[in-house]
Amino acid sequence: MNLRSSQWPLTARDEQLADFDAAWGTCRGLVVSGPAGVGKTRLAEEFLARAVRSGFRGGRATATAAAAEMPLAAIAHLIPPGVDLSDPVAGFTAVARRLAGPGRDRRWALLVDDLHLLDSASVVLLRQLTDAGVVRLLGTLRTGQPLGAAVVALCGDPSVRRVDVGAFTPQQTDAVLQQALGAPAARRTSFELHRVSGGNVLFLRELVEGASAAGRLTFDGELWSLTDGEPQATSRLTELVDARLGAVPEQGRAVLELLALCAPVPLADAQALAPLPVLADLEAAGLVRTTTDRRRTEVCLAHPLYGELLRAGLAPLRRRHHLLAQIERTTAGGARRRDDRRRLAAWQLAATGTADPALLLEAASLARYAHDYPLAARLLRAAEAEGRQSVTTRHLLGEVLFELGDTVEAEAVLADADAAAVSESDVVAVAISRTMNLFWAAGRTDDALAVIARAQARVTGEPWLRMLRYSEAAVRIPAGQPEHGLALLDDLHPELDAHPDLDPSAELRPAADARPGPDGGADPAPWLAGAMMKVAGLDLTGRSAEAAAFAEAVHRSHERLDQRSLYPHPASQLIGLSASLRGLGRLAESREVGERAFKQLTEADISVPAIWLAINLGLTEWLAGRPATARRWYAEAAARARTQRSANALHAALHGIAACVAVLGDGAAARRLLAEADAGTGLPLYRDTAYLARAWTAAAGGDLDGARRVLRVGAAEAAAAGIRTTESLLLTETARLGGAREVVERLRELAPSCQGAWPAARLSLATALACDEPDQLLAAAVELQTLGADLTAAEAANSASVALRRAGRTRAATAAARQAASWAAHCEGARTPLLLPAETTTALSGRQREIALLAANGATNKRIAGMLSLSVRTVENQLQRAYVTLGIAGRQELPAALGVSGVTSAGRQPE
Repeated sequence: MNLRSSQWPLTARDEQLADFDAAWGTCRGLVVSGPAGVGKTRLAEEFLARAVRSGFRGGRATATAAAAEMPLAAIAHLIPPGVDLSDPVAGFTAVARRLAGPGRDRRWALLVDDLHLLDSASVVLLRQLTDAGVVRLLGTLRTGQPLGAAVVALCGDPSVRRVDVGAFTPQQTDAVLQQALGAPAARRTSFELHRVSGGNVLFLRELVEGASAAGRLTFDGELWSLTDGEPQATSRLTELVDARLGAVPEQGRAVLELLALCAPVPLADAQALAPLPVLADLEAAGLVRTTTDRRRTEVCLAHPLYGELLRAGLAPLRRRHHLLAQIERTTAGGARRRDDRRRLAAWQLAATGTADPALLLEAASLARYAHDYPLAARLLRAAEAEGRQSVTTRHLLGEVLFELGDTVEAEAVLADADAAAVSESDVVAVAISRTMNLFWAAGRTDDALAVIARAQARVTGEPWLRMLRYSEAAVRIPAGQPEHGLALLDDLHPELDAHPDLDPSAELRPAADARPGPDGGADPAPWLAGAMMKVAGLDLTGRSAEAAAFAEAVHRSHERLDQRSLYPHPASQLIGLSASLRGLGRLAESREVGERAFKQLTEADISVPAIWLAINLGLTEWLAGRPATARRWYAEAAARARTQRSANALHAALHGIAACVAVLGDGAAARRLLAEADAGTGLPLYRDTAYLARAWTAAAGGDLDGARRVLRVGAAEAAAAGIRTTESLLLTETARLGGAREVVERLRELAPSCQGAWPAARLSLATALACDEPDQLLAAAVELQTLGADLTAAEAANSASVALRRAGRTRAATAAARQAASWAAHCEGARTPLLLPAETTTALSGRQREIALLAANGATNKRIAGMLSLSVRTVENQLQRAYVTLGIAGRQELPAALGVSGVTSAGRQPE
């Protein structure tokens, strides 16, 4: 992919384009202002193109410092030949007359790039031309640059509008990347590119093009991802940044180098290298910025790229000098901040390749709690190299490897720690971590439960047995045994204070030669994991309101722990809250909570819970009827699951993508994804996604009967496990695919045992579809749309239109169809049987429609007969009647008549 060969699309500038459209008809000009690299010229070029399309003649000039040395040099090529400028007044008047043309009807739009560099004579001429109405000015102006008096007068004219352009927001960066790459970027990739570029479009383009040229930007069929850590600067980008850093004096350069290695640093430490006036100059130049953290003023670099380029240019001995000097300054200051010990160890290791083993272990524990897993792994391996291998180091390293996605080595390391554990606290702590790795990463449920059972046989203390019981529950609930798991968690309360076992004086983590946490207190991770799964268990069994309340209380309790235990990250607790809000039918709140948590996890670089959160967000968007958005969330989960080597998560994510692709009309792609997904096994907690994928892939091929069979199997499995929310969902999908009559009674039975708005809405939909009563269908549509379920609302309204048309109520049918189309417009191109055109659905019987859909998707008459248990003759007769009813000649015209994608001449759906 050669991104340099074409201009990047103009994206995320709708507000500025609207400003132009509103102002251009009445103003004398527009000036685009902003810092360097934010896309001022690209936007001004679009303004010029719009002006030309509206009837203006276009001209362009670029002001430079060199051209400013000679009057009119920048715009000399725009001055008509033969004009005598020896008398400026007469000459400028002649320029205006010649540009206006004999009929004085020519209008010019003139773009001047870098207007702040324009010489005074050129500014005066432009002012005269704009005053005469011959030229409308378009210009770019770099903020922070000195302006001449003439430029100030020109740009300060009220009739010359100012359009301010700033750096991209994260959302704008994401939109630009999608347009430039032709497909979405993984959210982690988008976040990193935004962070490193600072939202500067010039830097962003260089980073993307550099990563692409180096083969570090790869496409997995769904998303673009950086494959090797942070984006790296190109040579051109290095030149651009070096131009800013090159003029910094020696003292200032030393400060910048220190910040590149150790930022943020206290202001006093920066002043040890340069006096305050030098630091103030660096701040004024936009090279550093200061922040206040409690009572300490800290200094850091103003842009992430500065640090990367400064580090790359540092000689080894100068790097060592800066690090050792900062260690000395921090130690002399008492190293009182919580993360000072972690930073000291990292600096010592980077400077000398070694450090005090006790400091390394302490720093590794702190890094693990702060979620800096790469640093934690380096510190732990360094500690082991110093001969400090123990249960503690093995345990910590195993946890860190799990977070880094190396689950195979994590199991080997944790198995070593398990075998060496002697104390009850060690046995329990290691068993819990090992269980998490075996179950969540490797999908080895039986092995995980066996580890818990062996640990239970090795301990006698009630606190330890309780922690193991919580961990067992955290396996059984997602393994499809929610009632069993909830029974094990019966005494787990949402407030940590209610659990005396977790008093800070207790030692849960092994602490033979390292502090267990940032303040030496107990690690409540087993309670946090158990609480997270209790929320899931309550939601799965239909107690979604209880689940939401429990999740909110647990999250508050988790946040109160502050830095004492941020493992797992507090945002992990929001996964259950988002899911339970979805279970209650509060889709907008579920989305808001989930996206907020995902942002927090991405910023903290926490991948494992982010995978499951993305899967949850995918289901939320699925229920909202936004299959393209859901597809991106599932693709995000799949990309992260591959990186983390999580087979369970990949299984669920691929099924989610397949379901979305099928509803978007690409049955062939859905079948390929299903084949890949079904090669593995997944967690029962997310098995609803597998059934959705199989059913909707069958439906995309016209096999509605097969789709209903799949859903019936899934609903029965969920019922046997007591997973009421999944059963309710799959029964509703059955109704949507033509099986309303067979599910109404079971939905009626489930409704009293499931909390929230979904049970009533789903029962209303199924009942209305079963009796085909238009007023009930319209009422169900409104009920569903109120929940945010636009697709099912559109289906209900469209079904009402069909019933009304059949009853001869044409005007009401048209209104219902219009309402259905309005809601369906929010559904990102979804295609479902209940959204077929009302005229078609009204004309065909249910059996004719099912046979016609199968034929439209390439099934032969013999195959259709086998699938529907009919004779071939019956299929032929029904198809002939359908052709007559639809007014078409034969099978080739069925896809267009039914509004489906159909098949190619080779019998395959187009890809």
